[in-house]
Order: sequence, then C-alpha cells, then structure tokens
Amino acid sequence: MNGADQPGQERRRAPRIAPLRSDLFPSANAPAPLSSLEALRARARRPGEASFFYFDSHFQYNAVKVLPGEYFVSNENMTIVTVLGSCIAACLWDSSMRVGGMNHFMLPDGESSDSSGRYGSYAMELLINEMLKLGARRETMQAKIFGGGQVMHNFTTMNVGERNTAFVRQYLQTERIPLVSEDVLDIYPRKVVYFPATGKALVKRLAHAHPDSLVAQEAVRGSAAILARATAGGSVDLF
Repeated sequence: MNGADQPGQERRRAPRIAPLRSDLFPSANAPAPLSSLEALRARARRPGEASFFYFDSHFQYNAVKVLPGEYFVSNENMTIVTVLGSCIAACLWDSSMRVGGMNHFMLPDGESSDSSGRYGSYAMELLINEMLKLGARRETMQAKIFGGGQVMHNFTTMNVGERNTAFVRQYLQTERIPLVSEDVLDIYPRKVVYFPATGKALVKRLAHAHPDSLVAQEAVRGSAAILARATAGGSVDLF
C-alpha cells in the first residue's frame, strides 16, 4: 500500500510552503540566545513539555531533563538530557534556523483515544509541530536517534526496543527527514545530552549491571513493560 493512501496521511499531500526569506534566518555568526535558570523555570509550560531545569556542572550549561512521555524544543545555548532503556529519544535539528528538540517515547502506538507523548506516533508529531512554531522547516530538519536497548531479559519476547527502533526509522523515512546518526539497540542503557542550538549529541552507554534502577526511572510516567502488554500489536560522540 502506498504511504499516501494510509489513514492519517492526508496532510502529506498538502503543497509545500514557499521558502522563508533569507533575512529571516539567523546569522551564522550570531551567538545563540541564553536564558537564566530563573527565566527558564518561570516560562509557561505546554502539556508534555519537560520542566525539570538545573545547571549541569560537567558541561557548564543550563539543562533540562526529559522524562518518559515528555519533549523539549529550544534555540538556546543549553542542553537537553535524558536517560534511556528500551525507550527511544529522537533528536531533531533544523540547520538553517538552529532549532533543536528531543522527545522520549516508550512504545510506537497506543489506543486511538490516547494522545500521549509516551507513544511514538504522537511524540514525533508533537516534537515536529513544536519545532515548526520556532521557525523550523521540515525540509531542513535532520534526525539522530538513541535508545531501544534490551536492558531486561523479560523484555526479549516483547521486543520493545526493536519495535521502537523500527518505528522511528520508518517514521523518519516516511517524513523524508534524514537520519544522520544513531546509537540504538544492543543491551545498554544510555544517557543522551543534546545541544539544540548546534545539533550536537553526546551519548554515554551506562553500566548494565543494575537495569532495574533504569526501568524504575522510565516508570516515572508508566512502565514500558505494562504498556507493551496492554497495547496490541550527524555524528554522535561518547562521553
């Protein structure tokens, strides 16, 4: 079946919007904006938007932690951070507008009535739409993806990480958003640090000795194992 004939694909038949005027693009030499922690914390938050801000002493940047089911988009000099097991974080970046964002989803799809960032089908649309609001363009977006690890033995039969990875790869291909780099699958939990103004991503593969603690973190917004049972059917640097 042709992708354009599938339900919910009508929006892809819409005509492309004319290119933005060159004077609207940020100067290549202009520094990215920078807000204080107080200013970041004081902003009104949208549903599903990450809101845990802190100062990262290792990178010397203000940072926001993205929990399962959350996302964050910015054009500022800061870091977006998450920790992944079988979940996936998609990091998108518009090189022209220097806008970047990250989501963190737990499964590809949920019930049709469940519009939640825990599910990739909604989390990807949410991330893209929020980037568009900051001036990003689909035509100039690129992606990096992380996670999808098999961090617990009892996840083997459900293939949660494999399902998540296959979904996000197919989604990006359908949307014609280039996948420039990835660190997915295997058995490792991962910590990802993303710089939205530059599109740079750093990933640390965490020790696999105590996976239960990571699953507990992913359960902040619901257990991936429970959700799986309830639901039918660039460069990356290590640090």
